[in-house]
Amino acid sequence: MRAGWRLFIQTILLLTLGVGISVPILIILIVLDPTFVSAVPNIKPEFWLLAAMGETFAVTLSVFLARRFLDKQPIESLGLKLGWQTLFDLLTGIGITLVQMGLIFYGMRSLGWLTFTGFAWEFDPVGFVVKNTLLFFTIFVLVGWNEELLSRGYHLQTIASGLNLFWGVLISSAVFGLLHLGNPNATLVSAVGIFFAGIFFAYAYIRTRQLWLPIGLHLGWNFFEGVVFGFPVSGLDVYPLMRIEVTGPVIWTGGAFGPEAGLIVLPSLVLGALLIYLYTKKRTGYKGAAE
Repeated sequence: MRAGWRLFIQTILLLTLGVGISVPILIILIVLDPTFVSAVPNIKPEFWLLAAMGETFAVTLSVFLARRFLDKQPIESLGLKLGWQTLFDLLTGIGITLVQMGLIFYGMRSLGWLTFTGFAWEFDPVGFVVKNTLLFFTIFVLVGWNEELLSRGYHLQTIASGLNLFWGVLISSAVFGLLHLGNPNATLVSAVGIFFAGIFFAYAYIRTRQLWLPIGLHLGWNFFEGVVFGFPVSGLDVYPLMRIEVTGPVIWTGGAFGPEAGLIVLPSLVLGALLIYLYTKKRTGYKGAAE
């Protein structure tokens, strides 16, 4: 079956499963909190976690079924080989994003575009801080898995199998950017920023032929961006450990969407790509589907 049809069928599967799961979840959320619909911008983290779990089920099952019955290959062939290298890739990805987001934070602060106002435990009880930190870490683990399995996993590799790797990276990254247009405060500029982030994650896949490094990068990016350093995460406000106020020019800072929508993200992505290169320099790599 041609790549386009495989992508189409997988998308239909995903949408069908997504609707089948999201409607009951929405009903549960409304029953638990009748004000849920009117309070969407300030959803409780427990609700975020429930939604992320539903998304994980839909994405994983749709990709598994498509890979197994349309591509006639195991899901591991997308770059999910397990071993000691898996742990190293995940932890390295998280570490790289700490450096990247630290560069953005201290860059903005040194330019006078950011004011640090305090730590979370200066405003909230320690137990509340720990609970929300762990909740959002778990949420971002699921988000990292979902978006990388779909975008750098099925989308990139299926398009590459029908065209080539260049177009697989380009088209899957463009779709990745467009999928974030539904986020709060999203603009065409933010979609372009997410597109470049998609290319960055794709580079990590290309260097390893595995999804673990991109998953670690994605998890770390969201966690350090929102929870640790206090920026919006692709337009979404999460529980921040560091309380900040961003006042710099939106073209550079990304404004209410977060650094992905600002020029400040570009040097960070370049630095991250260099660190990926150095980390994978001596790797023999794995044979992947997108070769």
